[in-house]
Amino acid sequence: MHDIKWIRDNPAEFDRRLMRRKSDFSGTAQRLIALDEIRRAAITAAEFAQARRNAASKEIGEAKKSKDEAKASALMAEVAALKETQPKLVADAKAADEALQTALAELPNLPLDEVPDGADEHGNVEHHKFGAKLDYDFTPKQHFELGEALGMMDFELAAKLSGARFVVLTGGLARLERALGQFMLDLHTQEHGYTEVNPPILVRDEAMFGTAQLPKFKEDQFHTSKAIDVDVWQSNTADALSPDASMPAIQAALEGIQAALENRDAYWLIPTAEVPLTNLVRDDITDESRLPMRLTACTPCFRAEAGAAGRDTRGMIRQHQFTKVELVSITTPEQAMDEHERMTSSAEEVLRRLGLHYRVVTLCTGDMGFASQKTYDIEVWLPGQNMFREISSCSVCGEFQARRMNARFKGKDGKPRFVNTLNGSGVAVGRALVAVMETYQQADGSIVVPEALRPYMGGMTMIEKKS
Repeated sequence: MHDIKWIRDNPAEFDRRLMRRKSDFSGTAQRLIALDEIRRAAITAAEFAQARRNAASKEIGEAKKSKDEAKASALMAEVAALKETQPKLVADAKAADEALQTALAELPNLPLDEVPDGADEHGNVEHHKFGAKLDYDFTPKQHFELGEALGMMDFELAAKLSGARFVVLTGGLARLERALGQFMLDLHTQEHGYTEVNPPILVRDEAMFGTAQLPKFKEDQFHTSKAIDVDVWQSNTADALSPDASMPAIQAALEGIQAALENRDAYWLIPTAEVPLTNLVRDDITDESRLPMRLTACTPCFRAEAGAAGRDTRGMIRQHQFTKVELVSITTPEQAMDEHERMTSSAEEVLRRLGLHYRVVTLCTGDMGFASQKTYDIEVWLPGQNMFREISSCSVCGEFQARRMNARFKGKDGKPRFVNTLNGSGVAVGRALVAVMETYQQADGSIVVPEALRPYMGGMTMIEKKS
């Protein structure tokens, strides 16, 4: 969310930075300022009407005290007229404010000047690499070929249960995925200073709005709600359909059905633990001494992948349900940029310990996320695919999410300021499983367990097909 006061003071700068994302944003500042003018005028009119109504009410008493019935009568008529018009003025002010807030909520964050320009992923800039591609004396297979041959990765069985873009892992691969999550959590909590959190994976609208998944990315989320009370539904339906029911009775029954529908608790399945972790400071004022606050969680994540038709339809790269270790930092504005580098290094260390070849790229303005000011993507090398694939994104968001959440901190001067938020994958567990499988595959289809994971695998050194 953007600060309309800052936009009014810096319209050209706002447009310049926003247009680095897309030229279609030309003139956005003036459109927002026009909405703000309407809002301010509507608020002024509503406040003036209320003030005049209060003043006139006092004047009525004074007129009656001085026995000026004509003046009292005129004032009473004025108050009555204000009483009639005031609700509309209040409603207009509320509608104007909602229109401005909606317009602001639909706009992405402003990229930092150091972010490279570009329209899409082709404009991303490589920052650095770690390790090198391994040489194999056989043609490396993709992870799903390996997993299916091992009898431990079943997409057809998952499709029977849930449809496309799901997988059932069993045996050694199921344990390997669990080991990866535990290894990452231990590394981040014991060596990187993060506090482990076990958050809800069902959240309300406010939480999704706070981290900017709503409203713009609604179609990429899974939404659920509690089942309706069947007894209430059947009773009201029977009343509404009764041949002897009067119109008032039918209307009451229909209202009962509507109320039963509206009173269900609605939830969103989290697309990443960024949502609950970041929202832990929503509507709160945190003492500066607690910052930076570093949080991590390993959770199931859910994405509809609405825009991914035909992409990565085989394998575990792009699924509706996956496991991810998330890193979130809540900081002061002064701490944010150093924390971004630190967070990225923490995510990198996971891949270094696993002995995986990867590179770090700085995303360009046309490829970075909606809420981000600057993003590093970590891309791991997959020998079976013969290409780098994203395994982590580490983003600094400034106060963009904090404004949506009303998340602030109290500094040494006692004045509340908005916190800065950062988030990153530390890392995607499913994709790490893919990378380990493809990197450590052997000619016979077995998988060597990386040394860092062996303590979590009961000392197992190899995953092989059971005879």
